[in-house]
Amino acid sequence: MKVLVCIDDTDNLESRGTGELASLLADDVDRYGWGTSSFVSRHQLLVHPDVPYTSHNSSMCFTAEVEEAHLEKFIAHAEGFLERESAEGSDPGLCVAVADRIGSPEVLVEFGRKAKQSVVTQKEAYDLASRLSVHLSAHGGTGHGVIGALAGVGLRLSGNDGRLKGGLKIGHQDSIVKVMDICAHPRVDMVKSLSGDVLGAEEAVKLGEKIKTVLQDGKSVLIVVPSGSDEAGASWQTCPRHLLKKF
Repeated sequence: MKVLVCIDDTDNLESRGTGELASLLADDVDRYGWGTSSFVSRHQLLVHPDVPYTSHNSSMCFTAEVEEAHLEKFIAHAEGFLERESAEGSDPGLCVAVADRIGSPEVLVEFGRKAKQSVVTQKEAYDLASRLSVHLSAHGGTGHGVIGALAGVGLRLSGNDGRLKGGLKIGHQDSIVKVMDICAHPRVDMVKSLSGDVLGAEEAVKLGEKIKTVLQDGKSVLIVVPSGSDEAGASWQTCPRHLLKKF
């Protein structure tokens, strides 16, 4: 069965980031034979003086196909993992949701969107998780990370929020690559323009410094923009980092 797993507020300014811990936790799903995990996505939440956060207030989420018999083992492992690995002074939260058991998926998606725009309380998060039959737990400090953990699951569930953690290794900076070769990468489903047009397999793209994909319609999508020239036959280039912030 498909589960969504999100963690938030596990770090401090000197420690490993929450994204790294999420990747390690995702790897454990495969390592212990509980199922298979997918990529980790980063979901930006509200940055506001009333919201405590370490650096950017983003949560990290991944999906996994987990055998039902192993679900409780995985949750117990994830709880212990956060208690062991989260940094001093952090306020870690964990959310685990079985996709087809979420009471009202649209309500959870709306909670995620709300957390991007306004201040949300822990009580709101716990009340909603209980109502929707979603696991939500705190593992240190104030436990404030439960808000971002629940919101991250909602945003990943929407299929249209966030950037995938880490950069992709496809070619060196400034190299020209065809779309078909980009899509051969296991973490790229399609290449689209910033305006939403899907590029054809033969179209050429100039690669930038750091190549990142975003989540659109549940797929990992590489966004490109016009290159402003037709250098070496490439009329497109990968989207600059400052434009990717909108995702």
